This record gives sequence, C-alpha cells and structure tokens, in this order.
Amino acid sequence: MALEIDLTGRSVLITGGTKGVGRGIAQRFSDAGATVIVCARREAETPLPADWHFIPADLRDGEAAYAAVDAAFAVAGRLDCVVNNAGGSPPADTAEAPPKFTQRIVELNLLAPYYVAQRAHHHMANQVGGGSITNIGSVVANRPSPTTAAYGAAKAGLLQLSTTLAMEWAPDIRVNTITVGLILTEQAALFYGEGAVRERIESEIPMGRFAMPSDVGDVAVWLASDLAGYITGAEIAAHGGGERPPFLGAD
Repeated sequence: MALEIDLTGRSVLITGGTKGVGRGIAQRFSDAGATVIVCARREAETPLPADWHFIPADLRDGEAAYAAVDAAFAVAGRLDCVVNNAGGSPPADTAEAPPKFTQRIVELNLLAPYYVAQRAHHHMANQVGGGSITNIGSVVANRPSPTTAAYGAAKAGLLQLSTTLAMEWAPDIRVNTITVGLILTEQAALFYGEGAVRERIESEIPMGRFAMPSDVGDVAVWLASDLAGYITGAEIAAHGGGERPPFLGAD
C-alpha cells in the first residue's frame, strides 16, 4: 500500500526559513501542500515563492518571538506545526569569546526556540488537532564542540527542552528533535572548504555524501504528519550515519 503525505489545509512556521536548511525544509512542506510561513531577521536575498508568507523578526527577543508566532497563526487562523530551525554560530576561541557573543549564541539557539514553542503552545493547545513542534538540533549536542562551545551547550539544552516539553504538553502537542550533521548549503565552502578538502570530509560520512536541506525537510514533513502521530520526545538522527571514530583511520 502506497503512503503519501498530504499536508493540505495545515499551516507551518519555519524559523530561519529564508535560506539554507530552513528554506529546504520550507520547500518540502510546500511540496506537501502546507501553507508555508517563514520568519527571519531579514528578507531573503533570493525571492521567496509567491505563495509563501514572510514575517520579519529577531526571535532572540521574547516579545518579538511571541508576536511572530501570533502573526503566523493569523495567516490561516491556526498553526499546525512549528519548525525551530534558526540557529548557528561562527567559530570562536572559547577562552577569549566575549560575554556578549556567548549570550547572543545561547539566545539564538536555545532561548529563541523556547520562546517560539511557548507561544505556539498558546495557539495549538486551543485548536482542534493540537499541533507539532520540531526542533532542529545538532550532533554537537552529544559530543565535544571545540570553538563553538556556547553553540554546543545550547543545542544540548535544546535537546533536553524538547524531551521536557514533549512530556509536559502531551498528548495534544508533539515535540521532537531532528539531529543533523554536515549539510550542503550555499555557505558550505565557509565551513567545509572546496575541492579535495571537501571531498575528503564527505568521504568520511558513512552515507558517502553531505545531507541536502531537503533531506532534513523530508524528516520534518514526516514528523508533522499523521504518520508520526505517536512520535513525541524523540531524537531523530539525520546525519548520514554519524562521524567516524578517528582510530578507524589510524595506520
């Protein structure tokens, strides 16, 4: 029996959805028929599809995050799914990172999704069918994260937050985490280099390639669908098999 995911009539808010992984996630929801709402601090450099809705917001500000979720709810009169994707961090020497830098990284990667989830609960808990919240996590939540210590700590906190909210808000609202690894986006060269260097990094991934934003989007669409109706509090790894232990390459 063929199974097809159809999200027609449902609305989704994707934070950081104007580029990179977020845009790939938004596209897969659009492909499934959902009403797509994306938010970011700035408008997209590449124009968004005409049927997508854009909300400008700095989600590190709790009041702004609440207002963005309210605006997303107003688009369709309901909010069925939120994907907390906005995040990231430039590298920094942990011993020298200024307090303000660290604060902003934690705000973006932990507090912003916290605020968004809080306000999403306000709407989802009062609508028929409840809702689904998916947090985009990272492999650094489960391993050391040199030069991105604040980011790794925030992602570890996000994973814990997901499991707590899943238990606290069940059964009406499901909360899950997608843990991602290396992803090929328009900024990949800044992190992974190019040519032979990037090929070497890619060869170390068990699946033999970087993830595409659409790979993450496919998991997010499934988690938002009725097919995942019993899935909450889960950490879904979409990292291509993880990172090879260094000893495997030793002579």
